[in-house]
Amino acid sequence: MYLHIGQNEIIPDRRIIGIFDLDKCSYSKRTRDYLTAAEQEGVVLDVSGDIPKSFVVCDHPYHRQIVYLSQLNASTLKNRAESGQLEL
Repeated sequence: MYLHIGQNEIIPDRRIIGIFDLDKCSYSKRTRDYLTAAEQEGVVLDVSGDIPKSFVVCDHPYHRQIVYLSQLNASTLKNRAESGQLEL
């Protein structure tokens, strides 16, 4: 199955490592350090088109991980992933 994470970006659900709420997680120094390091490595893709509300960490065949910033709430993405349907 696939997950639509916003702005016409669709990712295979088998690649998803985690879906995180950006507001709740950004308070943690470890999360901020992780996102900063990912941005410096060039593996952060902003598909939000606006202010991001969540981020999705995925494995990638050419990188260790890739991070997508999404304008959708983490709970919305979680519900879409659990429904097992392609959400557009």
